[in-house]
Formats: sequence, C-alpha cells, structure tokens
Amino acid sequence: MTYKAEYIWIDGTEPTARLRSKTKILPDGADLPDWGFDGSSTNQAPGKNSDCVLKPVFSCPDPLRGGDDKLVLCEVYLPDGTPHPTNTRAKLLPVAEKYAAQEPWYGMEQEYTFFKDGRPLGFPERGFPAPQGFYYCGVGADEVFGREIVERHLDACLAAGLAVSGINAEVMPGQWEFQIGPAGPVEVADQMWMARWLLYRIAEDYGVAATLDPKPVAGDWNGAGAHTNFSTKAMREGYDPIITACEALGAKAQEHIAGYGADIERRLTGMHETAPWSEYSYGVSDRGASVRIPWQVEVDKKGYIEDRRPNANCDPYVVTRLITDTCCEALEKAGQV
Repeated sequence: MTYKAEYIWIDGTEPTARLRSKTKILPDGADLPDWGFDGSSTNQAPGKNSDCVLKPVFSCPDPLRGGDDKLVLCEVYLPDGTPHPTNTRAKLLPVAEKYAAQEPWYGMEQEYTFFKDGRPLGFPERGFPAPQGFYYCGVGADEVFGREIVERHLDACLAAGLAVSGINAEVMPGQWEFQIGPAGPVEVADQMWMARWLLYRIAEDYGVAATLDPKPVAGDWNGAGAHTNFSTKAMREGYDPIITACEALGAKAQEHIAGYGADIERRLTGMHETAPWSEYSYGVSDRGASVRIPWQVEVDKKGYIEDRRPNANCDPYVVTRLITDTCCEALEKAGQV
C-alpha cells in the first residue's frame, strides 16, 4: 500500500514569491524524505546547476485527497546542505529561538480577492458594482460572491488541523479574509502558507483565481492586507509593554515597510483604513493608524497590538521575523519580559 505526499514549497519569483507543489508516492508508514527539484524552472537556480532540495518541515492530513495522504510544506536547500537564499523560514528560526522565552504569539488576517474572466468575482462585465459598504460581512446573492469556495476552504483548513480561527467577507465584492492563530511565529507562518496553498487549489476547481494583490482594483476600493496581531507574555500581562512594542515598531518603521510586501505604497495611501506608508502612527481603536491598540486592551491594560501595514502578498516568515526581532529586543532592553 502507498500514500500520496504533496510536497509544497515557496519559489524564487520576485518581487513576490509563488507556491509550487508536486506529488510523491510513498510506501505506507514511510517517513517523508528529502526530494530534489529543478530550480531553473522556479527562479531558484541556473540551468547549468539546477538541482535544489526540498526538506519537509511541516506536514498535515491532505483534506482534498483524504485517506492517509499528506500535505508537506518544505524548505528549499542547496545540494551542499545550506539554506537556499530564498529560504526565508531559515532566517526566522534563530530569531524565534532567541526570543522563545518571551512567548510571542501571532494571529494573521489574510485578505484575498477572487478573480474570474479578468475581473473581481461579482464585478459586472462593464463598469463597476455598487460602491463598497454593504459587502463587508454581507449576506445575499447581490452582496456576496464566492461563498461556496470560502466554505470549502474553511472546512479543508479545519480538516488539515490548521489553527484557522475565522472567516468573513470583506469590503469589496469577491474579497474575503481568513485568520490563522494564535500561534508562535514559525507555526503561524507555516500554516499561513499551507492555508494559501489550499485556497489556490480549491479555487482552481471553480475556474477562479485567488489573488493576494494588495490593490486589486484602483480607485475608491479597499486594498488587501494581512493585518498581524502580536503579543508576548509581558504584553498579555501589562500595558507598559504594549506601548514599548508600539514605540519600537516606529523606530524601525521603514525597515518593516520594506519587508511587508511588494507594492505596499499602492495600498498604504492614508485612505481606505490605512496609514500612509511613509508615516508611522499608533493609537487605540484607530484603523487609520499603522498599529492599532484594540479598545479592550486599553480597558484591560493588557493584551495585544495589530500591525495593519503588512500587505496581503507579504511573506509571513519575513513579517513574523521582523516583528519578533524588533519588539522582543525592545522589551528585553526595557526589562519587560
């Protein structure tokens, strides 16, 4: 007897990496081995020296094929045993380990937009639908588009054992969101990539493309982000560490903007519930700030913060590395651990 293992990895496409996958057939009970691939076809190697290596790092049940089949997320390595330059997970691991004692937790909100026939799902062939406003968390065939795909995706994430914590329709037709977390920096990023793969694969069955474009439609329409909620043990126990983390993010604002996804300036314009990409701010209940402190956090004097700047097309490994490094270093220096 055998089972199917779908090996999934992140390629070297710039400025935004893409997901790739291929199937390996393994004997029942067999461990997941390393596996090679042609890096010259994924923007990760030249043709004259094209071999790259897939190293399994996270696996879960395959909810699409069922049975004993698995989905296998992999890191990309060079044949000499070193991480490939595009392997952002390898760069996160030492940072996560360094600050593990602070118990950083994340919840990531992945917005995305369905496209069919070259336009967002729900947009008419010519012109535009009614202005945004009624679509957010809407119900009814005139307000919600793609629900069947979204429900299948949610069920698949649950069946795979991912820490999915919710879904909702967003402010533009064909635009949706799912949330992963709470989980540690490595775990939330692994599961975000796996959930993205499942989203693309399920939408494929409907002839629909799911895009993470940060500004899928120009004009008076919201963009698509990946709002990132963050806390440490100290932040979950007191308010001063909350402020320390917010101030620390401001001190390294441009470094974070550079790592939060391509074309971020198209989305962070200062309109449509964003702060300008070139400015940094934080505030309570302020969805127009770079970083929001939820109202309940101010009331309770403890909790978490929401970094609203990451794009939908961000690399979760990069985002969690930057936030963990910046905030945990500042909290350590302040003695707030």
